[in-house]
This record gives sequence, C-alpha cells and structure tokens, in this order.
Amino acid sequence: MAFLQFIDQNADKFIARLGEAVSIPSISGDGARRPDVFRMSAWLDGQLKGLGVTTKLVDLGKHIMDNQELPLPPAILGRIGDDPKKKTVLVYGHYDVQPANKSDGWDTEPFKLVIDEKTGRLIGRGSTDDKGPILGWLNVLEAHKTLGIELPVNMRFCFEGMEENGSEGLDDLIRSEVAKGKEGWFDGVDCVCISDNYWLNSRTPCITYGLRGLVYFKLTVSGPARDLHSGVFGRMVHEPMTDLIQLMSKLVAPDGTILVPGVDDMVSAADAEERQIYEKLDYSIQDVEDAVGASITLSDDKATVIMGRMRHPSLSLHGIEGAFYGSGAKTVIPASVAGKFSIRIVPPQTPEKIEPLVVQYVEQEFAKLNSKNKLKIENLHDGRPWVADYKHWNYEAARRATETIYKQSPDLTREGGSIPVTLTFAESLGVNVLLLPMGRGDDGAHSTNEKLDRSNFIEGSKLLGTYLYEVAAATA
Repeated sequence: MAFLQFIDQNADKFIARLGEAVSIPSISGDGARRPDVFRMSAWLDGQLKGLGVTTKLVDLGKHIMDNQELPLPPAILGRIGDDPKKKTVLVYGHYDVQPANKSDGWDTEPFKLVIDEKTGRLIGRGSTDDKGPILGWLNVLEAHKTLGIELPVNMRFCFEGMEENGSEGLDDLIRSEVAKGKEGWFDGVDCVCISDNYWLNSRTPCITYGLRGLVYFKLTVSGPARDLHSGVFGRMVHEPMTDLIQLMSKLVAPDGTILVPGVDDMVSAADAEERQIYEKLDYSIQDVEDAVGASITLSDDKATVIMGRMRHPSLSLHGIEGAFYGSGAKTVIPASVAGKFSIRIVPPQTPEKIEPLVVQYVEQEFAKLNSKNKLKIENLHDGRPWVADYKHWNYEAARRATETIYKQSPDLTREGGSIPVTLTFAESLGVNVLLLPMGRGDDGAHSTNEKLDRSNFIEGSKLLGTYLYEVAAATA
C-alpha cells in the first residue's frame, strides 16, 4: 500500500510534529496549566482541519478543582467521509497529560521531545499517553491526503482534554450526540477504535478486549477535637490511627484474597478455553519481576498471576491521610486519619454491587473494636468494567492488520486498569469497541522518562492505517 511507504519517507517530519505536541504542557490536573490544555486543543483542531477533517470544539462547561472554578477543555469532534457504501470508524484519544517536572526524576526536560538516537526512544511527557497515538491517526490522514488516495472508511473523531482528570463532561456529551440520531456526530458509526493502552511487554503487539472497573474508597476515623500528645494522652483515649490500622488490615490478605465477604465470590472461575488465552500470552513471571524490580509475584504460575491482573478483582491499600510521615520522631496522636483504598472490579461486578458490601463489612468490623471514635466511609469515584466480543470482525481486522505490519499474531489481552469512556461508547452506541495499542509495556506512561519507541510510532501509524483497510474488507 502506497501510504505505508509515505509514512516511512516522512518519519522525521512526523516525529517533529510529535515534538510540537509534547512541547505543550497540557496537564489537566493542574489549574495553572489549564490555558495550556486549551492551547493544545487549538493546536490539534488546527492540525485536523489542515488534513481535511470537519471539526467542532464542544464547550463542556466549568468545574471546581482545588477550590477554584475552571473552564473544562473542549472536546474535539471530527468527521471525514460520508460515503454510505463504506463502514464508519469512530476514533477516540485524549490530548491532556499527567503532571511532570524535571525534579521528579526525569533525565531530560519532560516537555521537550528528546530523540535518543542510540535506542530510538522518543522521550517526553505524552509521547505514548496519548499524543503519539493521536498523531498516528494524523499521519495516516496526511499520507492519504498528500497522495490523493481516498480513505477506505468514513472516520469520526472524539478527542478530549480531561482523561487524566476524570473525563468530566465526556459521558454526557457522548450520550447527547447519540440521542441526536442523524443530526449527531456519531450517526452511522459501525465500530470504535481506541489507542490508549500498551503491549504487555516490549516484544509482542496486542489487542485488548477488556478493562477492569474501579471503586475508590476513603475511610475516615476521627475522635479528639485536635491532635494530642502521646505522652499526655497515650492509653487514656481511643486513638483514630489504631482503629484505622485495624480496619485497613481486615480488607485484603497478603496473598491478594479480598476479605470483604461476597466480593471474590461474584466472579466465576475461568474455563479451560479461557485459561488457554492466558497460558498463550507472551508474558512471563520474569517479565513481571523485571517490571516491578523484585521477585515478589503472588504465585509462580504464569496464568494465575496474569489472571490476577486481567480477570480477577484486586484490592489495594494506597495511603493514609492526616498521619505523621515526616522525618524525625513526632509523638503525635492524630485527631483524624483517612485511609484510601480501591477495588479493581471485573464483570459481573459493578460499583453498585460492591459498595454496599464494603460499607456493611467495614461498619461491622468497626463495631467489633468497641471504639468511641467516629467512622465515615466515602466512595470517592468509581467506574464499571468492560469486556468486548473478541471474535467480532472489528477484532479480526485488528488481528490481520497487526500480522501484516508486525509479521506476528498479537496477544489477546485484558487490561488491569480502567478507561471508563470505553464502556460509555459500547453502551451508548451499541457497537463493538476495540483497544489497539501503539506503545510498549515499558513506555513508562504516568512515570518519569515516559517514552515512545520510534519504531512503535512509525510502525504503529502504519498499523492504524492498515486496520482501516482491514475494517473496510471485513464481512460485518
């Protein structure tokens, strides 16, 4: 296909464009950077328009963050092609990024794309999450426009600027567009493709058909009106920290078993056919140990460990707010402490089913302490899990495209994390949703020295384009 050669020939130009995108610090979680998120939306809108895409910037209103009211960055809706004889593919991505400062431990300036010629790594915040994949679609559009080749499908775009900060306003926008029917931007969409995740490792491409959901809890135990001196009040009063540590210790066992009754029981065991999917994955115990930097897997059985991330719920303790954590030795009894923990959930679990079980169990355990302190339980945020039909033609198209570009069959994976918009698209549009990653498992999204390998950016751009041709050829 001629466009593949074009992408190779224009690789340096495309990397320079990625450098432009990375240079805009579009951090959605930092109020001071909100103008930069808007600048990024304007830049991306301009790029799309220049490639023949009709766009609309949708105002999503305002929100409160860190006690100040801020305008939400716009969603960018786009369309190119209206041929009723062609399939229509909706593409989603996000143009905002996680915070990054050189002082966090970066080796280079995070908002300057650094090309490591020796390793081929393109280092910079947003390179892999998610500016690289968005620009992969732009590379495909540019190749077709410049060569005068018609796209094999109609395309629709939905790009947001709040993914790293709760995707506020996006679900409502999607539902309202779907409700408009033929007047809406998503009318006639046959399938959805999202490129916002990663290979399991650095060797084998994958396609992803499932994501875990999340329920994030905060347990607050409070007692005295102010912090107390342990030399004066120790063993005279009920201490909030003592109660909280007791409660946190009752949530999850060292082997990962969730101790909240009824949570693990909701999920059936994998049958032989499903277990085979995990056995076949190009991912080993060694890969896990390399990723975490220690030999600490919960089992030596590969399938068991992988299912722990992809197929089973997990409960993690994240931290304690209000506790003394500085250097030195402060003899304080904190007046109020809050423990944060979350449960990653899988079908058929939902936040609505999980929350009452947690609340009832924690309240029962607190009652057993006979404490005079007060307990408060909050659900800070949640999202439902998602699993798609991986035998659908959309997945077959992605598999064939991967085999064409990478000359190997992709791993079929479920992710341990959450991308809530995936479920919103699946439910609102009633179509198959596919996750087709560009980057590798060692890209360090959200971490210091985030990178995207040059080969993944260029071959990944070819993959996205080839996928469109395979969708066009697929028998629906």
